[in-house]
Amino acid sequence: MARHTPKVVLVPSAFFDPASAREILSRTVALDREDKVEYISLPELSAELVYSLSPDMEPSDGAEYPDMYHLLKKLPDIEEYNKILASYGDNVLTLVIAQGENLLLANTFEAADFTTAEYFLFMAVKKLQLNPEVSAVHFMTDLSGEEEMSLYRYFKSVERL
Repeated sequence: MARHTPKVVLVPSAFFDPASAREILSRTVALDREDKVEYISLPELSAELVYSLSPDMEPSDGAEYPDMYHLLKKLPDIEEYNKILASYGDNVLTLVIAQGENLLLANTFEAADFTTAEYFLFMAVKKLQLNPEVSAVHFMTDLSGEEEMSLYRYFKSVERL
């Protein structure tokens, strides 16, 4: 099961020390004292995903990971050259963008509503100089009909992961 959390960071394996996981994550997000910091290896990216699930999000069976993990694992399944994967829930947009085999962006954005999440999505696509009119956006979370139609105005297609 996936969890919406902004408390994630992707670290190259060559620079990762498990003993410093909490310190590494605290450099990019504000951690609460009770936050438990964990990490999972992503050898296909030569990276480690360091994350914290808030205490009220504590996994029941130990098999739950942040949305970022699931989006990164889905990258190889996307056949298009421009790979735009997203998830939105609990006021958090999780966004992964790649071109071919090159990961360009893996980030989270706090977004109070879907319109704000779209803003961050469009900003990232523009900054990376991707053409949304020839790109599909793949969402892991369900979208309302209105949200999907809003994305269709800009993207070639809107797909469900």
